[in-house]
Amino acid sequence: MVFANFVRPDRELQLTISTSQELKDSENPGSNTSTNAGLGDIIAMRLSRREFARGALAAAATVATFGAQKAAAGETAPSRTFAFEEVEAGIDATHHVAPGYEADVLIRWGDKVLSGAPPFDPLQQTSAAQTQQFGYNNDFLGYLPIDGRNDRGLLVVNHEYTIEELMFPGIERQDKEARFSAMTEDLVAIEMAAHGGSVLEIERVDGKWRVVDGSQYARRITALTGMRISGPAAGHEKMRTSADPDGRRVLGMLNNCAGAITPWGTWLTCEENINGYFMPKSAVAAHPDAAALKRYGIPVEWYGWAKFHDRFDIAKEPNEPNRFGWVVEIDPFDLNSTPVKRTALGRFKHEGAGNIVNKDGRFAVYQGDDERFEYVYKFVTEAKVDLENPAANRDILDSGTLYVARFDADGSGRWLPLVFGTGPLKPELGFKNQGDVVIFARQAADLLGATKMDRPEDIDVNPKTNKVYVMLTNNNKRKASETDAANPREDNTFGHIIEIMPRDGDHASEHFSWEILLKCGDPAIAEVGATFNPRTSANGWFGMPDNCAVDAMGRLWVTTDGNTARSTGRTDGLWAVETEGEARGLSKLFYRVPIGAEMCGPCFTPDQETLFVAVQHPGDTDENDPDAAPARYDAPLTRWPDFDPNMPPRPSVVAITRKSGGKIGV
Repeated sequence: MVFANFVRPDRELQLTISTSQELKDSENPGSNTSTNAGLGDIIAMRLSRREFARGALAAAATVATFGAQKAAAGETAPSRTFAFEEVEAGIDATHHVAPGYEADVLIRWGDKVLSGAPPFDPLQQTSAAQTQQFGYNNDFLGYLPIDGRNDRGLLVVNHEYTIEELMFPGIERQDKEARFSAMTEDLVAIEMAAHGGSVLEIERVDGKWRVVDGSQYARRITALTGMRISGPAAGHEKMRTSADPDGRRVLGMLNNCAGAITPWGTWLTCEENINGYFMPKSAVAAHPDAAALKRYGIPVEWYGWAKFHDRFDIAKEPNEPNRFGWVVEIDPFDLNSTPVKRTALGRFKHEGAGNIVNKDGRFAVYQGDDERFEYVYKFVTEAKVDLENPAANRDILDSGTLYVARFDADGSGRWLPLVFGTGPLKPELGFKNQGDVVIFARQAADLLGATKMDRPEDIDVNPKTNKVYVMLTNNNKRKASETDAANPREDNTFGHIIEIMPRDGDHASEHFSWEILLKCGDPAIAEVGATFNPRTSANGWFGMPDNCAVDAMGRLWVTTDGNTARSTGRTDGLWAVETEGEARGLSKLFYRVPIGAEMCGPCFTPDQETLFVAVQHPGDTDENDPDAAPARYDAPLTRWPDFDPNMPPRPSVVAITRKSGGKIGV
């Protein structure tokens, strides 16, 4: 492949003292050097024409302009009643949930998943133990009922990444100057086992959720689990390695962030920041696909796995990076099933896979590429979903059309097909087949003129209104500007939420309209330009939207990543956001995490009586404070959830229920 036109100048990633920030910020090396229009520019044009004021005036204008917006004709608007007393925003060592609710830790890093797992002992941890125990940094959560039950089902969990200095005693930061000097083969093996995902059988007994011990469904998936490659890239020359000369089998999944559940009962888990697992940087110049590596920000060298596993050394295995960055489909009800990397959905830094069965029966999957200046994608299957026979949908994700979004200034938009032979996607520009298109999806999207976005993270679809919600976390690199205490961002530090409406409610259509639901940040500070509903309290606004979920009533719930003492004066959390009527843009804080943690994975049981959330990297250093000392195993910012001096902080899944019973937020 030759993508010489897309080589960006070499640039050093802006790394901070926090590992979690490095992991997040390395998503954003600014590798997109195309001249495609940016969404920030388009938003500015739209808002300028509407003569929006800033700050509190902007909030009022938002309500005036959008408040009367109705659901599309023939569609049912969601209830606009979030009946709970808000949590007070702030920062401390523990978590907090709205009054009248209970937040119970369901499972923690190191807890038993498989029946033979030993008790967690962080001082004597082994890879054999970790392979049987709950992994690190839980992100996406999905609940699948067993026999239609709301009190018994499977909970699937992504384990995104590891943080050595918080996991292992006596270990400092291992990248950068340390060059992984303290990372032994045994420690690397533990890290690899802590990645991937978990399948848990859970049940609610006497109002409390618990993991079912000895479940036939219990499963751990790791960076060493065998997987199958399907779709256009299967067998492609760029997918072949020494260990897999056919290009159809791969070991493991990496950096799985958000995901989704399909209507036929499978788990879509999305590989995101795969660039950090490869090395060395010195091998890029001689690499046969050097331009493509730079476009994907590979390698970043977060982990020293290449010291013991040649497949992570791009000089020895130049094609191995191409085998990661995919959506992986897993059948959690079949312990012996092989996870499948569905390459038709494209290769990039996937955050989520919000989906819906279209009115014509086809399946639409919405995806974000989580990096500054990257794109929003959609995949529409060729075949229709068979809801009566789930097995008939086994390979439905292997055939269909991948699209990338262009947002136009007049509020319209176009889905541009990423199809070999279409427009510039031809051999003379480096694409020989559809396999090339999906493997190098970013370059293909560049050529089509897609809109460069401000870190598209999770995306979800509201089946009540057919609207699609896109979380745009932030982009302080879009335009350089001076900052001060009242305005800590250099353009879009706090992010925003986009609302997409497919034409005629048809998710297979190439046309859509769009609106800004929220511009995030503190509305009391005029320079921030936030557009929350004026009724939003001092606790209700937020910055950095990340994951999201739509509940059974069609209401939007948003989690955040990046709220800190330095950025917003509060921790991350979960906010309930009104999307329709006069209350549109009203947000309320429902749950907040302990210091240093990120809020992930909101997921409801079908009856909406339980809300599961994922608390990731509690106790980590404030990622926005360059003067903060790095958090370590023996010096975390909190020891949540155990508060045991002999235990490190532990990423955990929390089950939230009403003390009196009933639906969440009603």
